[in-house]
Order: sequence, then structure tokens, then C-alpha cells
Amino acid sequence: MRRALFLLLFLATSVEGAKQAAVPNRYGAIAYHRASQSWGVSYDTARARDAEVAALKQCGQRECLVVHRFKNGCAALASGPKSFATSSGATRDEAETKALLRCGAGCAALAWGCTR
Repeated sequence: MRRALFLLLFLATSVEGAKQAAVPNRYGAIAYHRASQSWGVSYDTARARDAEVAALKQCGQRECLVVHRFKNGCAALASGPKSFATSSGATRDEAETKALLRCGAGCAALAWGCTR
């Protein structure tokens, strides 16, 4: 009986793992230029490098830098008079909340992106 239960649990775990493995990774990035407040966000790209290039292009300033990379989730950028911060999370709200907490007083959410 124990052996059958173990086998059943093993098979269920294996099937779930196979489903997760079948879903491809998706990448995103946030680029930012603090002086001009320009930013760019990319999401749902098949490769991390493509996400970075797309975010930099969207940012539009030559001096933009990729300030955050993320995979299979969400990310947000917050900025204020003294600092800026980025963070990842499972949802937009989680990412924004974390970024705002890291940034400090006077900060506001500027940008966010989520993969599928």
C-alpha cells in the first residue's frame, strides 16, 4: 500500500514537472536614465539579451542603462528626488510595492512589466 502511494505521488510530481519544463522561459528588462527620467521596459522575449536591447531602444536616451533584468515574473521601477530602485515580484503589485519600499520617501512608481 505504501509503495503504491509513493509511486502515485512520484508520477504526479513527474507530470507536474514535465508541464513546467514545457513552458519556455520569458525574459524582460528595465532601462533607465535618471537625469532625463527616460525609461524603457521589455517583456516576453525568448532571450535575456533581446529583452535588454528592446528596453534600451524604448528608453530612447544614449545614456540609458539596463537597471533590472527579470525572468518569468514581474518587475517595477520607482524613482524619487534622491534615489531610484527596482524590484521583481510574482505580480505587478508585489514588484511595485517592493520597489517603492526600497526607493524610500517621495518615490513614485514609474514603470513595470510582466511576462506571461
